[in-house]
Amino acid sequence: MRFPLLSKSVALGAVVAGLLVALGSVRGVVEERQERRDEAEQNVADSLAASQVLMGPVLVRRCTETWPVEQREGPVLKVLTERRDFRLVQPPQTLQIDSGARMAPRYRGLFKVNGYELTAKVEAQWADLSGLASAPQHAGGQVACDAPLVSVVLGDARGIRTVRMNVQGQVLGVKPGSGNGVQRAGLHAELPAALMAHAGPLRATLALELAGTQSLAFAPIADSTEVMLKSEWPHPSFGGRFLPAERQVSSQGFQASWRLTSLATTAQQELIKGASLCHAGAASPSRTEGTDEGQPTGCIETFNVSFMDPVNPYVLSDRASKYGLLFIALTFLGVILVEVLHRLRVHPIQYLLVGSALIVFFLLLVSLSEHLPFGSAYLAASAACTGLLAFYGSHVLGGWRRGLVFGAALALLYGTLYLLLQMEQTSLVLGSVLLFVVLAAIMVVTRRLDWYGLIDGVRAAAPAARPARPVPEAWPSAPVPPAAK
Repeated sequence: MRFPLLSKSVALGAVVAGLLVALGSVRGVVEERQERRDEAEQNVADSLAASQVLMGPVLVRRCTETWPVEQREGPVLKVLTERRDFRLVQPPQTLQIDSGARMAPRYRGLFKVNGYELTAKVEAQWADLSGLASAPQHAGGQVACDAPLVSVVLGDARGIRTVRMNVQGQVLGVKPGSGNGVQRAGLHAELPAALMAHAGPLRATLALELAGTQSLAFAPIADSTEVMLKSEWPHPSFGGRFLPAERQVSSQGFQASWRLTSLATTAQQELIKGASLCHAGAASPSRTEGTDEGQPTGCIETFNVSFMDPVNPYVLSDRASKYGLLFIALTFLGVILVEVLHRLRVHPIQYLLVGSALIVFFLLLVSLSEHLPFGSAYLAASAACTGLLAFYGSHVLGGWRRGLVFGAALALLYGTLYLLLQMEQTSLVLGSVLLFVVLAAIMVVTRRLDWYGLIDGVRAAAPAARPARPVPEAWPSAPVPPAAK
């Protein structure tokens, strides 16, 4: 072989390319399992209830205005009747919600879905009912209105377990549907005529038990809204348009409270205009707390809390696999340094086997994390691969001491990767420092290495080219017999 160094470099490049293809396949497995988990969450939401939103109660009244319109057709003057359908909405002056969420997880195969059962006591008060009266807007018009409704909008009415509505001490019969003409999911009750004649403030209370999954949201539609929420879930993620004014989070659960006025939110105005309630649902694991990502414009503003698992094994496994190329490069670099400094010969097939063990680590990680806590799965996968590579390295690198050092270096790499996964906010600076330390170590170890002498030595050690076979001399031609005379 005339160029052994070039040939080995090409072979190692082919090995790395093949390992990258395998790493891409592992990442595909991670994505497929994540999709399976999302399907399980959607299946539970379809069977139980989706993310819940609580808005109300509000007073709603459907009205119709009719007025005469004269229309002349030749000598005949006709009087036609025009009509306009509209609704009157009166949000409460004050709204107080005292609620607690008890976790009730559901399972689909290997996948856990965070469900909850909400117990809420809602109290709303109106100073008067002037917002439910409307004067005609056309000459000669008359306005006819239905009985007012006490309307409550929910994200998914299938989650209703029990409900009891009380207005001015009188229990009202609750009917399905919000009755407000925009959002259908919810419940409503007709306000009796006797209460319509009530001159003073109107007070309504609602006792509600509601099931849901993943997240819970509230709409601050009153002049003054106060919401108190507590739960035993220790890992809440607060989002939507408003963060809680106060919160306490511990290993035993959390307690949070929101205090908002109509000066700070457009929810009340959007409700009166007939805007939709388009809550975005559960927050993604990577979503930053307090952002309004997923809150569409033109919708009624909400704030929410998501009952998220703090450790998503698929997200962490995907993040870990993104460091796969760096792992392969650093490991191969270590083997190359040992090969150069100790005059060893490591075959490209041996590099391929070492790289394959590194790839299998990520597959072990995602499979074990479906059955074990992520920390335990990471420890088991890294210990198995480190032990295997230390054993193999002791034979490839020419001694058990070198194998132990090789295994210790890999254990350090796995430990650093675990820190990178746990420290998401500082992973960039930690990774940068790691690369600097590795570069500095390589420069220190190879500072006295004669690279030109190394290349010349490799060429000299290569088998000499076989000399060309000498061409045999031509045999003397046989004498030509004299021509016959």
